[in-house]
Amino acid sequence: METFKVKGMSCGHCVKAVEKALGEIPGVTGVRVDLASGQVSVEASGPVDRTVIKEKIEKAGYELG
Repeated sequence: METFKVKGMSCGHCVKAVEKALGEIPGVTGVRVDLASGQVSVEASGPVDRTVIKEKIEKAGYELG
């Protein structure tokens, strides 16, 4: 499991948008978002390229921080 700081999340809709975006990445088996701390944990069956995670987060309208 890898944890990332995501900037710009402020509500439940933000949480769902990030979960959906990261859940679309092949190999990702779970996504947990902690809105209060701005942290997102990604569980995967194998290595996931950080660039892909960054692109998905930015496409959803947020910033990897």
